[in-house]
Amino acid sequence: MPENKYKICFPHMGNYYPAFLTLAEVLTCEIVPTPPISKRTIELGFKNSPESVCIPFKYNLGNYIEALDKGANIILQAGGGCRFGYYAEVQEAILKSLGYKFELLKLNNSLNPLKITKEFKRFNPNLTMAKFAYTFSLAYQKARWIEQFEEKIRLNIGFEVNPGEYEKLFKKFLKDLVEARKISLVRRLGREYREKFGAIPIDKPKNPLRVGLVGELYVVMEPFSNFDIEKKLGKRGIEVHRFVTISNIINDFFLGQRPIKHWLRDAKPYLKYHIGAHGSESVAVAHKLAKDGFDGLIHVKPFGCMPEVNAMTALHRVSRDYKFPIIYFSFDSQTSETGINTRLEAFYDMLVMKRKKK
Repeated sequence: MPENKYKICFPHMGNYYPAFLTLAEVLTCEIVPTPPISKRTIELGFKNSPESVCIPFKYNLGNYIEALDKGANIILQAGGGCRFGYYAEVQEAILKSLGYKFELLKLNNSLNPLKITKEFKRFNPNLTMAKFAYTFSLAYQKARWIEQFEEKIRLNIGFEVNPGEYEKLFKKFLKDLVEARKISLVRRLGREYREKFGAIPIDKPKNPLRVGLVGELYVVMEPFSNFDIEKKLGKRGIEVHRFVTISNIINDFFLGQRPIKHWLRDAKPYLKYHIGAHGSESVAVAHKLAKDGFDGLIHVKPFGCMPEVNAMTALHRVSRDYKFPIIYFSFDSQTSETGINTRLEAFYDMLVMKRKKK
């Protein structure tokens, strides 16, 4: 059997590598792992990107350049509800102007199985819709288990009796998840690790500080882009509640306009119209958490992200009306981790003082 000439790559985003890998493997191409995001990734992305585009674009472009340099000739890219929907075409033009030869495989804003199967058949002529549907379900199951254990860590990492146990076990889970190629095996693996995570001893107060994390999806889900803000908060003894996940995004897509209607209902009276991407969700979640008695909220976004910039006015009003502390972080190439740490420390002190007054 002749060697497959196609070599595919895809960008980093959080811990979703096992799920993305499963989706890419259906093409029967050689997978070219994108190197972990590093200083070099950022330098390549910023050097070759328009100055005004947001950080996710630049991180992705840096990922692609590194993967293309390692021999990749197919780029798997998604689409989105803001400027993200135009990333693929602009990145393709930039990369080809740099002399790279490759083909772009774009998952548009459509998750229509027929359309995606037809697109994937360009690289795997033997692919059937049934096979793609099973592979998509397998990748979805992997994403769900990843998210379940990430949530377990966010809620409990600051209360470990033996610090580091959660992270060590989670890394082992991700490694084992890569090798699981059947839905039944993924479910069995998930159940096994659920017991292991549940057995980790913690010393947690009955009413810990609770903070929500909202904002633009990439910066929320990619730890490198936000300086691992979830872990920084968790290790201060805070429960971190995050609501933007890949599985939720997929679920929202299949629900059509219903999620937007729900967000606007929960955001009322602070929003009347949808403001794009996850901006409406940020306001809706902030309003709900303020009413539910959470201690505070962290809002993160790339510099210049218009949907989240639009959300900030409404968030200010939520904060004012409910005396609900909200801290805002905007990330670009000049953002200093030292500055982030200093502001987080001050925010934490404020939450502690506010709790003591109560």
